Amino acid sequence: MAKAAKTAIKTKDQKAASEAKNWSKVIKAVRSPKTGAYTFKEAIVHKDKVKDFLSSK
Repeated sequence: MAKAAKTAIKTKDQKAASEAKNWSKVIKAVRSPKTGAYTFKEAIVHKDKVKDFLSSK
C-alpha cells in the first residue's frame, strides 16, 4: 500500500515540479563601501529576472 501512495503523490506534483524549474536561487556578493567587507544577498527569482537581479545594486 505504501508504494501506491508514493506513486500517487509523484504524479500529483508533476505540474508543480515543472513550474518550479522556472525559478532559481541567485546569490550575489555585495561589497560594503564603508568597511570593504563582502556580504551576500540571496533571493529566489524567476529565470527571466536573473539578469535584472544581478545588475541591480
